[in-house]
Amino acid sequence: MTTPVREVVKHAKAASRFLSTVSCHQRTAPIRAAATAIHQARKSLLEANERDLAAARAMLASGEISSSTFERLQLTPKKMEAMMQSMLAVAELADPLGRVLQRTELDSDLVLEKLTVPLGLLAVIFEARPDAVTQIAALAMKSGNGVILKPGREVEQTAAELVSIIQSSYESSELPAGAVTLVNGRESVLALLGMPELIDMVIPRGSRQLVEFVQANTRIPVLGHSEGVCHIYVDAAADFPMALDIIDDSKTDYPAACNAAETVLVHQGIAETFLPMLVERMQSRGVQLHGCARARAIQRDDSVTAVPNGDWHHEYSDLELAVRVVGSAAEAIDHIHRYGSSHTETIVTEDRAVAESFLAQVDAAGVFHNASTRFADGYRYGFGAEVGISTSKLHARGPVGLDGLTTYKYVLRGSGQVVRSYHPPDGKGFTHKRLPTN
Repeated sequence: MTTPVREVVKHAKAASRFLSTVSCHQRTAPIRAAATAIHQARKSLLEANERDLAAARAMLASGEISSSTFERLQLTPKKMEAMMQSMLAVAELADPLGRVLQRTELDSDLVLEKLTVPLGLLAVIFEARPDAVTQIAALAMKSGNGVILKPGREVEQTAAELVSIIQSSYESSELPAGAVTLVNGRESVLALLGMPELIDMVIPRGSRQLVEFVQANTRIPVLGHSEGVCHIYVDAAADFPMALDIIDDSKTDYPAACNAAETVLVHQGIAETFLPMLVERMQSRGVQLHGCARARAIQRDDSVTAVPNGDWHHEYSDLELAVRVVGSAAEAIDHIHRYGSSHTETIVTEDRAVAESFLAQVDAAGVFHNASTRFADGYRYGFGAEVGISTSKLHARGPVGLDGLTTYKYVLRGSGQVVRSYHPPDGKGFTHKRLPTN
């Protein structure tokens, strides 16, 4: 008989409280063990994934899922190797817990410390991403958080096999299996979202519809982003070969990723020369271009079609790219702020002053100069992995690794002091002396 979701959550909450008390070594060893076990279980994992793929092919044919979703779902030996290496990279990171962020003497023998601690219990709702299981499990364990995983039905078989392997590794390390657990079924989503007294954060990883649904149906803090509408602005002072390489990589390296470029903005001063070069490069890579009236007028053929429905705030997640001619860097920035999603924005230019102005003015989680938008990734940032990318300005922003899964608490150590001793006008004064944190 299936265990009720609330009982699963209560068990996971208890496990999360236990994890917050164990040493860094006790949290690191099971991550390495799980990575090894996943490597050894490649055959069973591929078999489980093939069962998911068989069902997903029918869903793809009926239009229930997109080709990009199907691509994310498919588990390959290369992806499994990357999953294992990501877990091992997380294991090697410094302990994020128990760091003293600030130490203050309030009075003699009365010292206040600000310490990093886990968030508690995470609920992660994701679609078609087998690697989400390993990334999140490793990051949650290293940061002392419990985690409940709710996969989409298209990835349930693969997720169940991965969680079973990870749980066995945790139990072998004398940690509770409830530190990472799995729930299935659509009804479990609303059940999870209705438990703010037990779950400390919800992390949705999937479509805009999923993220918006989660945000609209819970009082639990939500970490994530709804879209990845990323831009590349090619300035008048851009190096053309560099710009073409950056656009190519940002669009075609992994079109379904949230950090793939969706719009290229081209300065009018170079548009006549640069746009034909861009069209040729994108056509060679199988990319369909959509453009503004000025871009289409420059080409004067059908190589650049109109932007569908005039929608510049669109995440294609495929080999499609929008192009717009702008009059200046300021106009490019205005376009980004109007149509972007605060994810990742890039400028390509050799003009340092223009670049620095762009980096300072653009309001996004990631702002790059002469670099592909695809660098917006926890592993590439050196976080080992990520639980997702946040476009929020509160708590965590950009790729969320270990630091984004911690908060802090204040610990006060005294020797019998009471507040009334400090009441004015005759009370003692506070020293408020900053002390070293190491």
